[in-house]
Amino acid sequence: MSTIMEEARRGEITPLMKKIAENEGVSAEFIKNGIASGRICAPHNPVHDAKPAAIGEGLSVKVNVNLGTSRDMADLDTELEKLKVAIRYEADAVMDLSTGGDIDAIRRRLISECPVMMGSVPIYQTGVMAARRKAVVEMTEDDIFSGIEKHAKDGMDFMTVHCGITKESVGWLSRCGRITDVVSRGGSFLTAWILHNEEENPLYRNFDYLLDLAREYEFALSLGDGFRPGCIDDASDQAQVSELMTLGHLVERARAAGVQSMVEGPGHVPLDQVAMNMRLEKRMCHDAPFYVLGPLVTDIAPGYDHIVGAIGGAVAAQNGADFLCYLTPAEHLSLPDVDDVKEGVIASKIAAHVGDLCRGIGRERDTRMAKARKALDWSTMFGTCIDEEKARRYRCRGCTEESEGCSMCGDICAIKIVDEYMKEKR
Repeated sequence: MSTIMEEARRGEITPLMKKIAENEGVSAEFIKNGIASGRICAPHNPVHDAKPAAIGEGLSVKVNVNLGTSRDMADLDTELEKLKVAIRYEADAVMDLSTGGDIDAIRRRLISECPVMMGSVPIYQTGVMAARRKAVVEMTEDDIFSGIEKHAKDGMDFMTVHCGITKESVGWLSRCGRITDVVSRGGSFLTAWILHNEEENPLYRNFDYLLDLAREYEFALSLGDGFRPGCIDDASDQAQVSELMTLGHLVERARAAGVQSMVEGPGHVPLDQVAMNMRLEKRMCHDAPFYVLGPLVTDIAPGYDHIVGAIGGAVAAQNGADFLCYLTPAEHLSLPDVDDVKEGVIASKIAAHVGDLCRGIGRERDTRMAKARKALDWSTMFGTCIDEEKARRYRCRGCTEESEGCSMCGDICAIKIVDEYMKEKR
């Protein structure tokens, strides 16, 4: 059976491509060509009936929301409520990162309820199960690939796989003087596995088998950044860049096999290095879609990392990032609750929209807001803003529904004053 990429290379424009083109406001030919070249990724496992969407060059910036249980907080109902909030505030994708409770049941329920593309990190579950038996480093190659196949059968549209960590690149961790070593959970599992077993990363060594699975089940590879920097001081070091070089080669191998892929990018990066990191990935990974966590542009704001990530995400999107992974106020502190998810997705959607404006996408929404403000048309303003509920709540402070202005300016509203005298001159 042909993959989506192979269909595009044959010149076929499928219903999926047409729907994506309609949603993006571009031609189906543009989508077809982007998928064929690998510059656009359209994750779509046939088992999961998700809204058609795509990530990549010339398209709007997408936002992913991470959900999932932990050992200490394993309530499915809470995760379902988080999913509802994520969809309400227009998340483009959701990832299940569950490590607690009945992981299989939680994943399958979330997939069944999720109307947008969905991803996972299968090695989380594999590592947890190995740790429960004895230790993470005791997981086998069969464990790793069986976990991937299980998630594929359940309908995951894309999966993070840490294929770029190798025996050679692990050596950079000590040589480059990192402070935080490895902060990626999946990256830590595989780094420890390599060091303990003194063998090559199974996902790298058996990458062709991974490609076979991706072809069979039609899921996209999200090539994980296991050595992403975990603090500002570690940004753009040899460990990060060595992994990125490997991922660039793996992108080429995936494309040769007709498998869609995207590349995951750095976490903690100072603002003056964000643009450089975006350009570096595009250059080294052959313009593959770039999926970034944040980036976080300072380390000192626990409780406000959704803001830190939005600042970095806006600059990243301006300079080529295609997919932003949200952060919540709970980042580095705890599993996020429902309110944290709301704050996180809104912050990242703002960052994505800022990036879109730089690409000439979405300006009509800002124009609609500007005209509504000029007309003091509060109904249209509320309908245009990203969080209508919060805007209405703030508007009610000191104002009645009949008030034209707001409680900040009252009867000395700048718009009303100038408008009155402009009318006299017309």
